[in-house]
Amino acid sequence: MPTIAPHPAQLPEVTGGVDTHLDTHTAAVIDPVGRVLGSRQFPADTAGYAALLGWMRTFGRPARVGVEGTGAYGAGLTRALHQEQVDVIEVDRPHRKTRRFQGKSDPIDAIAAAKTALAAERTGTPKQRDGRVEALRILRVARRSAVAQRADTQRQIRALIVTAPDPLRDRLRGLKIPHLISTCAAWRPDRTDTATPATATRLALRSLARRHQQLTTEITDLDQLLQPLVAAISPRLLAVPGVGTDVAGQLLVTAGENHDRLTSEAAFAMLCGAAPIPASSGKTTRHRLNRGGDRQANAALYRVVLTRLRWDNRTRAYLERRTAEGKTKKEIIRCLKRYIARELYRTIIKNDPEPTT
Repeated sequence: MPTIAPHPAQLPEVTGGVDTHLDTHTAAVIDPVGRVLGSRQFPADTAGYAALLGWMRTFGRPARVGVEGTGAYGAGLTRALHQEQVDVIEVDRPHRKTRRFQGKSDPIDAIAAAKTALAAERTGTPKQRDGRVEALRILRVARRSAVAQRADTQRQIRALIVTAPDPLRDRLRGLKIPHLISTCAAWRPDRTDTATPATATRLALRSLARRHQQLTTEITDLDQLLQPLVAAISPRLLAVPGVGTDVAGQLLVTAGENHDRLTSEAAFAMLCGAAPIPASSGKTTRHRLNRGGDRQANAALYRVVLTRLRWDNRTRAYLERRTAEGKTKKEIIRCLKRYIARELYRTIIKNDPEPTT
């Protein structure tokens, strides 16, 4: 009599764990009580993802899979598992103490990821990376790089002017950046006289100034792409006082496409590094500064606070009241960042995006 294959729902439930790398992923499978059923290495490509999931299914039905680095080396695997309706859990690296006692290898890390996913300890829901927020993140990577390079170029120009020959330094040191860049970019120094410090300085300043102009053009072009994209994803967020395209884009990227993974406004504040950390002991009750979280999101909240302190009457009244209570300006800004994180979280989860075409 032929054997009837069991229905998928009748298969034993197992938990997977994956230690991700650039070229290979190492997977492990454990049973519901944490016993290791097996481990194996797979290539980090489309065929490897399919083979990894197929191998896990030989042990049972994967109820959940813990993956390290879902936003980096594990991004492709995470997408493949989501397409197969497998619950993916983002796990942190093992504690140093655990690694010190158990050792370090790819199978050990994969088993640790599986056990962490089974215990639901130090885990989170990974971001979805197949929507408009992911497109926004990618464009912002290019823009942030261009902004950083332009600022570095500007510092190099200033440094060269400080050490330039006196006539050249006296001519340039008082110019504002726009005039300085246009002046240096328009120079036509004698290329046959590069052994002279003055000519070499002019050549270097011209090269840096033209690089500055090119980066400015690149940033402007990216801004023209980002503004309508952010407005389409969350028009309500852009309408919040103090929130512009750059701030809104950063907070949307921080929250992710599937912002429902953030269970509360406190979780969003913690993600942004704007929630104070309890540091109480015995009769002492206090909180310490949170230096974790997404620092780019924290900086975005800071810019909102500075804008409102200048233009919003309610925020300025709050500053005056808390100053009278003895709070320093830094402490007040930290409080404001926490309040603004709560406000913006509510706006993000209730956004009304425009339909995609």
